[in-house]
Amino acid sequence: MSLTLYVDAARWRAHLDRTIRANPGLVPVVKGNGYGFGLDLLLAEATRLHGSAGVSQIAVGTYAEARLALSAYPGDVLVLEPYRAVLHADLPHLGDHALIHNVVSAADATDLGRRVADRGRPRVLVEGLASMNRFGMPFDGMGALLAHCSSEAGAAVDLAGASLHLPLGAGHLAEVTRWVDAFDVSRWYLSHTTPGELASLKTRSPAIDVRPRIGTSLWLGDLGALSVRGHVLDARAVAGGDRAGYRQRRLRAGTLVVVSGGTAHGVALEAPSAATTPRQRAIAVAEGVLEAAGRVRSPFTIAGRAAWFVEPPHMQVSLLSLPEGVTPPVVGDEVEVRVRHTTLHADEVVLA
Repeated sequence: MSLTLYVDAARWRAHLDRTIRANPGLVPVVKGNGYGFGLDLLLAEATRLHGSAGVSQIAVGTYAEARLALSAYPGDVLVLEPYRAVLHADLPHLGDHALIHNVVSAADATDLGRRVADRGRPRVLVEGLASMNRFGMPFDGMGALLAHCSSEAGAAVDLAGASLHLPLGAGHLAEVTRWVDAFDVSRWYLSHTTPGELASLKTRSPAIDVRPRIGTSLWLGDLGALSVRGHVLDARAVAGGDRAGYRQRRLRAGTLVVVSGGTAHGVALEAPSAATTPRQRAIAVAEGVLEAAGRVRSPFTIAGRAAWFVEPPHMQVSLLSLPEGVTPPVVGDEVEVRVRHTTLHADEVVLA
């Protein structure tokens, strides 16, 4: 049994190439679950782009991911999480010269420079605290931290640029230009800026080297090239009142279908809702009412309709209920499943 991510390789790679052309200097983000593809596949794809499209750097989320990336990717590896002496000081790969660190305080920058001094000066980005308000140096302290990292008498690091991690959506040009205009930095790494914003910034400040860090819209920007399917493991007729599952839920007359795909694959895992419109809120309320009544629509599509869960998905399989009159699948069939790619852990990824 397996849950499989199928990728139309030609269509997917054509999208990657278009995105790179539209965003000069693009730095692919390779982190987490690899956006559903897995880190190994994305590192291999980033290596292909390194040779064919001039992609010279990638960004990873953590120092743990950096260790894998350093062994698999031929270019520079940026780490998005900030270097913190209390957390990262003993990591064996800190001094790898292909690594570009993110620093948010003078103390951490000094500690990093001291710890790897025998292997050369580490390269660092100074992260500014943008409106995302996650981590970074506040605007008022940014100049002093940049000076500390660029001074020979400072942190003993090589300043590779500055960085801003912005919220989702457009409308960040004014915020970005405020930082760019205020500080004498020749290279800026930016997350969540649009091609239009980048073009405007380049026109306004042609001497600045802008490096957009892009993950979701690069790897998942053409969902039509991707399909996730689970195998049917069993399908049998049941009578109204029969019971099934860990929780022994009562069934309606129809067909009980067992499919591969459960919580270990990321199926039906949810983050807190970001409902912002009346329609989204209404849907969330309706789904909550149904769930309270023991009726939860699954992300699996069978015979052109969303099937109902019998109970919450198991670790690797799900139990589904089809009503009478719906033609059931047979063992070995594959059925489509809607899943968040940032939580997806497929058993197999097939590029065809």
